[in-house]
Amino acid sequence: MPVLPADDELILARDLKKIYQLDKQQVEALRGVSLTIRKNEFVAIMGPSGSGKSTLMNILGCLDTPTSGEYYLNGQLVSTLTEDELAYIRNKEIGFVFQVFNLLARANAFKNVELPLIYAGASKEERREKARRALEMVEMKDRMHHLPAELSGGERQRVAIARALVNEPALLLADEPTGNLDSRTGQEILRLFHKIHDNGNTIIMVTHDREVANHAQRIIHIRDGMIEKEEKKGVWI
Repeated sequence: MPVLPADDELILARDLKKIYQLDKQQVEALRGVSLTIRKNEFVAIMGPSGSGKSTLMNILGCLDTPTSGEYYLNGQLVSTLTEDELAYIRNKEIGFVFQVFNLLARANAFKNVELPLIYAGASKEERREKARRALEMVEMKDRMHHLPAELSGGERQRVAIARALVNEPALLLADEPTGNLDSRTGQEILRLFHKIHDNGNTIIMVTHDREVANHAQRIIHIRDGMIEKEEKKGVWI
């Protein structure tokens, strides 16, 4: 009988494997990854290029499915869901923040943040209220009518974070969120992540930068498709 996630576990992954078929060669991107992430944890995933961290992120974000293994998100076994069901979870359960901000150039900050709510079928009144609240959370309410080209890099990332939060997801998944920012602006974004975490959100941050990873409560190191080691506040576990 399978062991189901505990009530305080947002993510439970067991023996995740991912094999890509490239021409006549098989590439094992993940070779049996098992991990647990609890609700309201702030976790960083680190690893060199080709380690499998991007593949793991894509599976955790329901952008890809494992070749084998089990993945539970918020108590739901997502590794067996259809494409339509995965799309629904991506919109409702997961907020994405990327290194490139992925904002619509011709839409102002408010319209960019509102977009996931349109996909979710929210009413105009609900969209207006939630988008304003999300922009206020990231201290961008006064810039909501500006186009991305009229915003700094840090402001664009704040809008992208507001868009990720607007559906009140269970998980915020950030991929190199400070990678395109200068160090001062990067620190501002990390302070914002701490604020979001303090409000009860679960955050997984993929980064190659040790200083950025140190902001997390726990760091998971990936190498050769497997978890090499973990540390918590500087202590190996």
